[in-house]
Amino acid sequence: MEPTIWAWIAFHAVVFFVLALDLGVFHRRSHRVSAREAGIWTLVWISLSMAFNGLIWLWRGPEDALNFLTAYLVEYSLSVDNIFVFVLLFGYFRVPPQYQHRVLFWGILGALLMRGSMILLGAALIERFQWILYVFGAFLFVTGVKLFFQDDDPDVDPQQNPLARLVRRFLPVTADLRGDRFFVREEGRFSATPLLLVLVIVESTDLLFAVDSIPAIFGITHDPFIVYTSNICAILGLRSLYFLLASFMRAFYYLRFGLAIILSFIGVKMLTPLVTGWFLGGHGLHIPTTVSLAVIVVTLLVAVAASIIRSRRLAAAAD
Repeated sequence: MEPTIWAWIAFHAVVFFVLALDLGVFHRRSHRVSAREAGIWTLVWISLSMAFNGLIWLWRGPEDALNFLTAYLVEYSLSVDNIFVFVLLFGYFRVPPQYQHRVLFWGILGALLMRGSMILLGAALIERFQWILYVFGAFLFVTGVKLFFQDDDPDVDPQQNPLARLVRRFLPVTADLRGDRFFVREEGRFSATPLLLVLVIVESTDLLFAVDSIPAIFGITHDPFIVYTSNICAILGLRSLYFLLASFMRAFYYLRFGLAIILSFIGVKMLTPLVTGWFLGGHGLHIPTTVSLAVIVVTLLVAVAASIIRSRRLAAAAD
């Protein structure tokens, strides 16, 4: 069943209602987000996403529901890389914990627009040029291999970010923060604050990560509604996940390798019909979504478990 315009409107209405409730009620005043609060919000966002997944099951059947769940897990796990970048940015600009939520909140709104545009473009390209799926598959496989062998720390230099440099070129930037404000009026002129630079860099890095994650979701399903809603549900929970995991992200040492394997696997999944078609002389084989979901879940569990074991061994050796 194809989603109607009302399905799109209803989804966005719920998203914006919850976001308004988040900012206007629960985070009306800037404050440090505790681990307990972050844990509660993480459960809230995951519960809302799973409730929506159940609605898809009732509305469109188990196949679309399984596709949504698999796509959600892929995007949610890949968003962990964003957390590493957030930690670096907030540390570099010395953003106090009580102001970090505001930056991430507006960053999420920007991501809604950017990712929506990219998904619509990707869906249009796939509909017109089916072969582009194989390009996506090759890109994901290469990206996964590069991620597997890259350095432990993400390569982020805030000073070299082109959008941040563009802001500095056209707007004066204050030397330090002005509370949780992005703009201030001083000496008769408007100036940006370093908090705006952080927001701009957050948006630009999210765009770069979306270049990897959105093709990965198209490797699960070509349905724009499932691709978009699973993507948005995952990034909505990114803020609370950041506050929950930021302090001990480096303990998940092997998670990067797990994400690399997932990206490469999805690339292989997208290329399988083409490669097997050459050997079979017709339609190629397709890897079922159930297999994809199993590979993703097992890979994440093994990566997390191995990371925990490593952290405990290092702690025991230090004692």
